[in-house]
Amino acid sequence: MTDQLTVTVLGTGIMGAAMARNLARAGHAVRVWNRSRDKAEPLAADGAHVADGPEEAVRGADVVLTMLYDGPAALDVMRRAAPALRPGTAWVQSTTAGLDALDGLAAFAREQGLVFFDAPVLGTRQPAEAGQLLVLAAGPADARDIVAPVLDAVGSRTVWTGEDGAAGSATRLKLVANSWVIAATSAAGEVLALAGALDVDPEHFFAAIAGGPLDMGYLRAKTDLIRKGALTPPQFAVTTAAKDARLIVAAGERVGVRLDVAAASARRLERAAELGHGGEDMAAAYFASFDGERSG
Repeated sequence: MTDQLTVTVLGTGIMGAAMARNLARAGHAVRVWNRSRDKAEPLAADGAHVADGPEEAVRGADVVLTMLYDGPAALDVMRRAAPALRPGTAWVQSTTAGLDALDGLAAFAREQGLVFFDAPVLGTRQPAEAGQLLVLAAGPADARDIVAPVLDAVGSRTVWTGEDGAAGSATRLKLVANSWVIAATSAAGEVLALAGALDVDPEHFFAAIAGGPLDMGYLRAKTDLIRKGALTPPQFAVTTAAKDARLIVAAGERVGVRLDVAAASARRLERAAELGHGGEDMAAAYFASFDGERSG
């Protein structure tokens, strides 16, 4: 097999569109589909074929990559694509699906004879557009050469976590990593809100922690977005982060671990969405600190 593949990307939101674009730039024949076609249409300028439906999109594909909202959405779309799926096709499942939904996705792959790769990614809009995502992947070692050109096109590095995609080792690692990201985002918004309410200059806070173990580039990046009013376009949207926080809480419940911070973060993100910030960067959870609107 050559490194030039026919790759289908199902789901062209923030992450999926960037991944499809990088696959096309790498020389692959790319087919894309999105439930809202207007989000897929711009990819035609990058050489991608915009399909009318999932079945058309996957026909003849070497690799199918799913980057949809959640696990149920991924399963629904793949079921719609099923009549055109060839047994032996590699399925790179990159949707943050959670553990419960992963069971159904893996079962569908077995039913269809697909080679299943559990392959969520770490990163937001900027690294996705630069092809610098961190890919967390689990799947059979003897089939990794098939998907390697795809993973190399969308990410700077792939961390292999196991040989059985159905076991969900990559998804488990993604949930652990996201629990930290979401907690840090919530803390960043709260520290900025508290500083403002107490008439503390945020620069004094940053000067106090500068260069020490409490300093953190992510903290500074997220608070900068709030202070500069640069929450759109989102690196990672509030509504999606809220969904991921709920998946983290559910994963903890499944294994008997109570995740109070993740649960509070989920409620905080949901509150920000109710205030009208759902389509903004997840840093906009900051607004959940107030009963009404407040500037940074």
